[in-house]
Amino acid sequence: MVLTCPVGIGRATQRDQTSGHSRRKLLRAGALLALGGAAAPLTGCDLFDRDERPTPPPDPLRPMVDESLGLAAAYQASATTHPDLASRLNPIAEAHTAHATELARLIGIALPSAPAATPTATTATDPAGALAALRALEKTGQQSATRACAEAPADRAALLGSIAAARATHQEALK
Repeated sequence: MVLTCPVGIGRATQRDQTSGHSRRKLLRAGALLALGGAAAPLTGCDLFDRDERPTPPPDPLRPMVDESLGLAAAYQASATTHPDLASRLNPIAEAHTAHATELARLIGIALPSAPAATPTATTATDPAGALAALRALEKTGQQSATRACAEAPADRAALLGSIAAARATHQEALK
């Protein structure tokens, strides 16, 4: 059946009365299929399926690990520069390495093979100056360990308190 518009528009539309499908419906369905076909490959490239989990911030104890390794390196450098102090300085360097190892285990990281930064760039040329420099480093380290202990949850506070106490003891041992 052919329908024509009156008033001389001159265009006829056909409609299949049995199926109820018009050309407009078919065009819409085709457009939707085309859009759906274009979106399907995008889902394969992980555009829509991204699991955007932000990377967790570094553990607050990470600076303590680096500081302990730096203190150990400072002691080792002083012991190398002043061999007569080595018997006094090496046990303290080992204690700082042990602290770093335990802190790294607690936060679940591997110890770096070299310290991130050595607290002192150079070692004092005289033994008294080297001991004074190490005492100053220990005092700064004790303050940071005390701060970390006060801010830490209970399961970490005991270790940090022990480190702060050890650093106070090291200051006395260097007098």
